[in-house]
Amino acid sequence: MKNIYDYTVEGLDGNDINFADFKGKKILIVNTASECGFTPQYADLEELYQKYKDQLVVVGFPANNFGGQEPGSNEEIGAFCQKNYGVTFPMAGKVSVKGSDIAPIFEYLTSKDLNGVKNTKILWNFTKFLVDEEGKLIDSYVSTTKPTSESITKHLK
Repeated sequence: MKNIYDYTVEGLDGNDINFADFKGKKILIVNTASECGFTPQYADLEELYQKYKDQLVVVGFPANNFGGQEPGSNEEIGAFCQKNYGVTFPMAGKVSVKGSDIAPIFEYLTSKDLNGVKNTKILWNFTKFLVDEEGKLIDSYVSTTKPTSESITKHLK
C-alpha cells in the first residue's frame, strides 16, 4: 500500500516538495484558495506551523475547484500568501483536488482503497488531512474545522 512518502509535488516556487523529506513529522495537508471565506485560516495554519514546527509540517495546495476562488498563477498565489499572511510553510503549485484531473496525492488522501483509513469527499477549500510520523493518514477535517482546533491539536501534544 502506498503512503504519503511516495509523493513528490511541484512547489509554488518551482522546486519539488518531496514528502519523504518529512519522515518523522506529522503533516497537515490543506487545499487552499486566496479568495475564499476560509482564506483567513492561512493565519491559523502559519500559527500552527510555527508552534509545532519541530513535529509538524503544513503543506498548502492551492486549488481552483470551488467557486473559482483561486484564479491566480503560482507566482500570484505565493505573493498573496506571503504579503497577507506571512506564510512560511511549504506551498505546492496549483492542483486539482477532485474530478477527472485530480492530483495523484489527493486521489491517495481521499480514497480508502489507497490510504487504508477512510474516504473523504472534498466539499470546499481548506479541507485538511493530517498524516502521522509514519506517513499514514490519521484523519481529515472539513473546511469549518480551524487548524488550531482541539480535534487537530490533540494529535500534536
